[in-house]
Amino acid sequence: MGQKVNPIGFRIQVNRDWRSRWYAAPKEYAQMLHEDLKIRAFLKKKLEQAAVPRINIERASQRLRVTIFTARPGIVIGRKGSEIDKLKEDIAALSTLKEVYVDIQEIKTPETNAQLIAENVALQLERRISFRRAMKKAAQTAMDFGADGVKVRCSGRLGGSEIARTEWHRL
Repeated sequence: MGQKVNPIGFRIQVNRDWRSRWYAAPKEYAQMLHEDLKIRAFLKKKLEQAAVPRINIERASQRLRVTIFTARPGIVIGRKGSEIDKLKEDIAALSTLKEVYVDIQEIKTPETNAQLIAENVALQLERRISFRRAMKKAAQTAMDFGADGVKVRCSGRLGGSEIARTEWHRL
């Protein structure tokens, strides 16, 4: 089996940035890392319908800033910002820091975001839609919205077959 490279770590120096930005002493590092994981899992579960592909977390002294990238900011914000206040309280309960800030950033073209395309295809597969149709439609939609190229790959017991396999579609 070939050597696998983490796609995010591989691209950090070129065109990506860390998802968490903070520094911790070695004794506190594990606790802060677990806090980040809990916050991300909580937000992903709570904002399932809001199409959230990425969550950035920054820490500075006693401040925690959570930036939520979303395709549907109205769902995250709620009426008159009521949902953001609830999110702040829930995140403060998960964190040891005193001040919690939540920023919302809208994704202008969610049709070209890889994470959102993957979640969309997965949702269609859960609804028992043909995997070939789901992959072709996702790839074509991304190309229509200006993507330079798309490759969609599905693995597993596709179509309920006995033997697992991998299928992909590229445009």
